[in-house]
Amino acid sequence: MTPVPFWRQGINNGGMQPTAVLNVVGLTPGLIGPEMPRIAEFCRRGKLATIAPVLPAVTCSVQATYLTGRWPSQHGIVGNGWYFRDECEVRFWRQANQLVAGDKLWDEAKRLDPTFTCANLFWWYNMYSTVDVSLTPRPMYPSDGRKLPDLYSAPPELREELQRELGTFPLFQFWGPGAGIKSSEWIAESAKRVAAKFAPTLTLVYLPHLDYGLQRHGPDLAKVGGELRAIDAVVGDLIGFYEARGTQVVLLSEYGITSVSRPVHLNRVLREAGLLRVRVELGRELLDAGASAAFAVADHQLAHIYVNDFSKLNNVRELIARTPGVARVYDQSQAAEIHLNHPRSGELIALAEPDAWFTYYYWLDEARRPDFAPTVDIHRKPGYDPAELVLDPKLTFPKLKIAWKLLQKKLGQRYLMDVIPTSAELVRGSHGLPAASPAESPVFITTRGDLVEGPEIAPTGIRQLLLNHLGV
Repeated sequence: MTPVPFWRQGINNGGMQPTAVLNVVGLTPGLIGPEMPRIAEFCRRGKLATIAPVLPAVTCSVQATYLTGRWPSQHGIVGNGWYFRDECEVRFWRQANQLVAGDKLWDEAKRLDPTFTCANLFWWYNMYSTVDVSLTPRPMYPSDGRKLPDLYSAPPELREELQRELGTFPLFQFWGPGAGIKSSEWIAESAKRVAAKFAPTLTLVYLPHLDYGLQRHGPDLAKVGGELRAIDAVVGDLIGFYEARGTQVVLLSEYGITSVSRPVHLNRVLREAGLLRVRVELGRELLDAGASAAFAVADHQLAHIYVNDFSKLNNVRELIARTPGVARVYDQSQAAEIHLNHPRSGELIALAEPDAWFTYYYWLDEARRPDFAPTVDIHRKPGYDPAELVLDPKLTFPKLKIAWKLLQKKLGQRYLMDVIPTSAELVRGSHGLPAASPAESPVFITTRGDLVEGPEIAPTGIRQLLLNHLGV
């Protein structure tokens, strides 16, 4: 007999305390002030501790550490992307939960209490996991070249139900030059509906809004005040919603964002030294990772340097180490110092200076840059590109150009949404390194201050701390 899904059985959370974890990306103690009155009030009612760093301090690595209680050397998420050696391809933003080694927070909770249920709303590696309810962005890519906003959900019918009630998931406000508060508002509203329909014991909610303004402008309160107020309203509303239902709330973040002014083009350095190879397609250059002696996979302020020709390893290390903007280079014999001794890591790992960050750029002639470079294309770019948050200032009438491209899309024509700059100096905020001070560190905020010991929490301790909040 087919088992009855839990949401049709009647909810039973056993002895566990229902808990909602709101992941407010980019939130730090230094940002919590007059522009964030509702979060500040939540702090006054509870306790704020900072979280010690994970390297790299990026979304996928940090979330995997929080949920497994393991370092990247153990769970294997060494960045938002890495070089898949068996395919000779760089891949970013994969989604299968099976990439994360080790059992997760919810697996342990289910072993302790079979009535426990978990909803994972937009945290990464969300597909095909053992949670009971999941939502994650999953665009449609028809064969005519379009990219259409959509979701993946479990149970499958939840995707259609939510988009019928809330409208299509605002993918182009979740990432890209149009990214803004609408995506976090949509996620927050979906969280309310998931709570009403499924009443999960644990709900994980990802609210990305602060990431956008802080990367565009850096942590300049004069420029990001509106962004702070916007996410404060969303978070405050969710706190009120959950607490009215008897659900305790935890706020946490993954990293702080620091001001940067120096983009560092490691792949161009490697190419000029004859170590990186490209192949030309229709006059455009593509990174040929498998044929390169060495190349860099840039991920904010950390880069994995993959060296295919081991005879050149020492030369590559010396070259990278003397590149302006590079603070330190680790080889695999040293990688354990930063918990990145894992087969997915590069043979070398470079950390940037605090005011610098690493681009993926590898072309030397702008006329030969790949056609995806001036577009939002998180899967084809062999590295992270924060310039996707910015419209190219060289465009005379950017809104008119976008409108024309959208018209082509509606007419079923092929089009290239080439509105993104390849001018890395436009990016003013980055992350990936350990925070320079507690004020710039990620936070853990709870009304259960009795469960938090000391002013700082180890990132590998977040899993157990959340279990403690559930009453385990």
